[in-house]
Amino acid sequence: MIELSSSPQKLLDMPAEPQALSQRLRFIDLFAGLGGFHLALHQLHHTCVFASELDPQLRELYKQNFVLDAGLVRGDITRIKTADVPEHDILCAGFPCQPFSKAGEQNGLDDPRWGKLFYHLLKIIKTRHPRFLMLENVPNFARHNNEKTWVEVKRLLVKEGYDIRVEKLSPHQYGIPQIRERVFIVGKLGTTSLEGFIWPKKIHGATDITSVLEKNPSDARKLSAQALACVAMWQDFLDRCPREISLPSFPIWTMEFGATYPYEETTPHAVGAAVLKGCFGAHGESLADLDEEAIFKALPSYARAKQAHAKDEPERFPRWKILFIKQNRDFYEQNKAWIDLWRSQLHRFPASLQKFEWNAKGEERDLSRLVLQFRASGVRAKRRTTAPSLIAMTTTQVPVITWEGRYMTTQECAKLQSMDKLKLPDAPTRAYAALGNAVNVEVVKQVAAALLSHEPVTHPCSTDSDIEEASVAADKRAMRVW
Repeated sequence: MIELSSSPQKLLDMPAEPQALSQRLRFIDLFAGLGGFHLALHQLHHTCVFASELDPQLRELYKQNFVLDAGLVRGDITRIKTADVPEHDILCAGFPCQPFSKAGEQNGLDDPRWGKLFYHLLKIIKTRHPRFLMLENVPNFARHNNEKTWVEVKRLLVKEGYDIRVEKLSPHQYGIPQIRERVFIVGKLGTTSLEGFIWPKKIHGATDITSVLEKNPSDARKLSAQALACVAMWQDFLDRCPREISLPSFPIWTMEFGATYPYEETTPHAVGAAVLKGCFGAHGESLADLDEEAIFKALPSYARAKQAHAKDEPERFPRWKILFIKQNRDFYEQNKAWIDLWRSQLHRFPASLQKFEWNAKGEERDLSRLVLQFRASGVRAKRRTTAPSLIAMTTTQVPVITWEGRYMTTQECAKLQSMDKLKLPDAPTRAYAALGNAVNVEVVKQVAAALLSHEPVTHPCSTDSDIEEASVAADKRAMRVW
């Protein structure tokens, strides 16, 4: 059993409890994970009456962390009868992000495994009509399918009688050194109940990742020999790049250095092997003497596949990919002299380590002073002000504390999620995954405090259509910012 009454991190201007609602409210925690919503609302003195989590290990851990009876913490939400969900005042749900994430297939509400879970959530809302809603998802949720997904979700919630607001928030905006943008959706029963609602005030002061770090912790996972060699290779790249040349703001794709396959008006798949024999593939490898299978294997992986296109349009890469390829080829042509002396090292590393992102403009070109992350999209270098977003899918993307030659520990990552008071899964792999899926407790606490203390602004002369137009306009402003 742990003590949950103290906040993991004090933030400026945050009320200790809702101002307009002094009574304890009942909440349910769906897709609960480690219990980020629970911890935030507990700190605001509210009571959990029901939780649902699919993962059996996380479910047991949830019971331990929050000392709840087994009957209050259930499993698969699709197997729970809505009548078994008790009456509650606040419904919280960080529903699965896989259907909406850019890292996935983006099947949205039609995703065969995860997309329909929102409708199970909606069933509970239809049955119990809690006074407040607090939902969370990845930032792409609001933009998914040209915003059609969000429009449909909002329509369904409004149909149930809720006034809805949406905003993109990140822990670094509230004094926590992690950039982790997430969409927060809040709702309150009553068609104009959130009129005049103000999202929690953002803090614009600087953050520093060292505020959550321990000094050379004994349980930290050290960088492998390959990872250290990769860091040394990219440091050599930075050292060789003349100081008068600005480091690229676009991702560096070294496989484009020397490549000549067509990419602007067509694709390798569209032109075929016969045309490609006259080209150079990844890293400038000649394709002349290769068979068809070998030719496509010698291309960058992102340039091999057939591209979806309309019947009456030519097959082309997306505009962003065309731009990145052009920028990399131009950068190479302008800097061949020193790049050719450097790039012989690349063959020792997998493709993901052959790409590099410099997100530290203006900083000294010294990787040992920066935070790194080994991502599928490349090695990313960032300032020490913030950690990159924690990732659930793999432990290889845990932030790297380069100056100590190690990855962040699970406890340090827990601090980034304001969860350092919670017991985590024993296996580091599962702990990192759970933290990567979690909501940030302090951000939720800020949002909850604002939502639960809000009293609607009344405008006697305003009609329902006026208020709806204002709501739509507010959503559009938020979309433009994103």
